[in-house]
Amino acid sequence: MQSRGVALEEGKERSSQSKPLRPLRLLVLFFSLCVVFSVISIYTVKHFGIESVATTMSSNFQPCYYEEHGGLDKWIRPPLSLIHNMSDKELLWRASFVPRIKDYPYPRIPKIAFMFLTKGPLPLAPLWERFFKGHEKLFSIYIHSLPSYQPQFPPTSVFYGRQIPSQVSEWGRMSMCDAERRLLGNALLDMSNEWFILVSESCIPLYNFSFIYHYTMKSKHSFMGAFDDQGPFGRGRYNENMAPLVNITEWRKGSQWFEVNRKLAVTIVEDTKFHPVFERYCRPACYVDEHYFPTMLTIQAANVLANRSLTWVDWSRGGAHPATFGRNDITEEFFNSVRGGSTCLYNNRNSSVCVLFARKFAPSALEPLLQMVDSKVLNY
Repeated sequence: MQSRGVALEEGKERSSQSKPLRPLRLLVLFFSLCVVFSVISIYTVKHFGIESVATTMSSNFQPCYYEEHGGLDKWIRPPLSLIHNMSDKELLWRASFVPRIKDYPYPRIPKIAFMFLTKGPLPLAPLWERFFKGHEKLFSIYIHSLPSYQPQFPPTSVFYGRQIPSQVSEWGRMSMCDAERRLLGNALLDMSNEWFILVSESCIPLYNFSFIYHYTMKSKHSFMGAFDDQGPFGRGRYNENMAPLVNITEWRKGSQWFEVNRKLAVTIVEDTKFHPVFERYCRPACYVDEHYFPTMLTIQAANVLANRSLTWVDWSRGGAHPATFGRNDITEEFFNSVRGGSTCLYNNRNSSVCVLFARKFAPSALEPLLQMVDSKVLNY
């Protein structure tokens, strides 16, 4: 029994002596691994370079969030789609952004934004297709129609996918001007758009694209009619409650069809001062689409207005609306009379070219109009 007890005590003593050796062995193993890893790292860096190692290691790392890379492109490229969920207030606020430096830091090609204000279809679209053909980098198209209208343009058409988020607009009411500002707002989102031309579904171009492009781009003035009509259909529509913001001597009248440059387009969309006054006090028989823009721009920027529109209309038949021309009206003599016989100022010089567009043309006029293109009367 005694020898057995002694043996047990000796075993316990050896066991207690071996326990401190385990951490020492682990420490030696750790240092050995560190030495091996260091040798491998030095060999890798020496033969492959530190950048390749860093690249290899970082390439396997995937961030848990999406980081958008900054750059100029996201500021200057036009929206991929014209459909958005911005309210009018948000849209006009966004469209009013203006660079403070005049020179663009990239090769900008200025474009004309053609803004079609229509209730639904564009019956003269085939004529416009001929007009636009071959000039795809120099124009953009925006269509404001009734919200319920679903266009059926084929993917090959220049009008395909060009409808903007729209609302119901009524002739003679502020909703019509809101539609025009909505068109301007969407067009201003494309930094390449320099000129903005408002047309309707019954408008046609009187000259080819190149002529119209150079005429507008070289103009020192924007084109909007703004004259002082002292009769019952001019000053007779003025409401004294609009003073002192708008005095009767500043009251102007003009056609709703305009052609303005980018600077003036921004002036129109950024307005929050005149809009509520005209909306409240200019209602039928005051037709706000004939007075709001002409009056506001006369007050704010009269020196940059040519005080005429580039869109020809015929009021000679009388009534609340201009004449409409159909199939039997389309002749070479008709266009010679529309394009000639008048003079005007262009860049402060006399010019015989005073109009670039004409309206109103019925759908029945499409076939003879295309014949005018084929015969080079309309040299598209």
